[in-house]
Amino acid sequence: MKIKGKILKLLKATVAFSLVFLAAFCVIRRLPECFDSQSGALAAAAFTLTDGVYPVQAGTEPELTEETQQTLPVKQDKEKSVKASTSTSAKVRDKTGYYDSLAPHKGEEKYEVAQKQIGFDGTAVGECCVKNKTGLDFDFESLLNAPLTFKTEKNSSSPQVLIYHTHTTEAYLDESVDYFYESYYSRTQNTDFSVVAVGDKIAQELEKNGIKTLHDTTVHDSTYNGAYDRSAQTVQADMAENSSIKVVLDIHRDALGTDERKVKPVFEYDGKQGAQIMVLSGCDYYGERDFDHWQNNLNFALKIQNTAEKLYPGMTRPLSFDFFAYNEYICDGSLLIEVGSDANSIDEVEYTGTLLGKVLSEVLS
Repeated sequence: MKIKGKILKLLKATVAFSLVFLAAFCVIRRLPECFDSQSGALAAAAFTLTDGVYPVQAGTEPELTEETQQTLPVKQDKEKSVKASTSTSAKVRDKTGYYDSLAPHKGEEKYEVAQKQIGFDGTAVGECCVKNKTGLDFDFESLLNAPLTFKTEKNSSSPQVLIYHTHTTEAYLDESVDYFYESYYSRTQNTDFSVVAVGDKIAQELEKNGIKTLHDTTVHDSTYNGAYDRSAQTVQADMAENSSIKVVLDIHRDALGTDERKVKPVFEYDGKQGAQIMVLSGCDYYGERDFDHWQNNLNFALKIQNTAEKLYPGMTRPLSFDFFAYNEYICDGSLLIEVGSDANSIDEVEYTGTLLGKVLSEVLS
C-alpha cells in the first residue's frame, strides 16, 4: 500500500508540474497580443523577426532608430551577396514561403490599402521640398547649388557605388491590390519581394550608365536590435576591400497607416504607377554624433531630390532633415533612402528602383 501511495503521489506531482509548465508557456506565447497599443508587439519584434515563413501573426513595423548593440553580421554566400545584374528580362517571382494576396484567406480579417501622393510639405528648394525638423535656419538653396564633394569614375572596373540594406528583410505586397489580410507580415528573406529587389533595379540602371555598383545583400535584421551596427560593419568591410567606393546607399521601405489601414505613397510617370521615395539626410550641427561632414551628405541628398523632381515630377516625398546619423557618418556620399511602404506592390517599387537608378546616374555624371 505504501508503494502504491508513493506512486500515486509521484503521478500527481508530475501532472501538476506539466500543467504549470503548459500554462506558463501559453501565457508567454500570447503575451504580446494582450496589449492594446503597438508597444507590446514592438517589444517582441525587437528581439527576433521571423524569416517570413507563413502563416504568421501580423506584426507591427518599428520606426527607424539608432542601434547600439554590437553583433557580427550574418554573411550570405558571396556570389548571392554581391550582385548587379544588367538583365532586363521579366522576372518570375516565387511566392514559396511568402504571403499570397490572391490565395484563399478563409476566416481572416480583410483590411484596406489606401494610396496617396504625398506632396510638398516644408521648405521649397529648387524643384523639390525639404521638411526641416531641426528648427535651424539653413540655406538649403546655396548647398543645392554647391558642387559635390566627391567624384565617381565612369566605366571603371572598380565599384563606385555600394548599395546595402540595414533592414534587409523589409518587404512589399506581392500584388497591386487595395486590400491585405491579417496574415500579411511585411518581412521576408525571399528577395523577390524585399528591398533587395529594389536594390537590384537601382544597381542594374547604374551599371547600364557605366557606374560600377556593388550590391551587398547581407541580412542584418534577423534580430532587430543592433542592425545598424552590423550593417556599418558590412559597409566598412566592403569599403576596405574596394577603396574606389564613393557612394553608399542604405535602401529601406517605410510603413504608413495603421494595422487595419495601410497607406502606400504613389506617383505616376509615363502612364505607369510607381512608389514615392523619401531621402533622409542627418544633421550634426552641435557636434554630438561624430558626423562632421553632414552638410556634404545634405548636398548630395538635395541633388538627388531635385533631379528626381525634374525628371519624374511627384516621385519624392519631402526630404527629411533632422538630428540623426544612422550610417551616414561613414562617408560624404552615404544616405538612407526609403522606397515606398509595405503597402506598395513589388512592381511599383521595382519601377521606382529603375527610375532612381536613372536619377543617381544623372547626379553622379
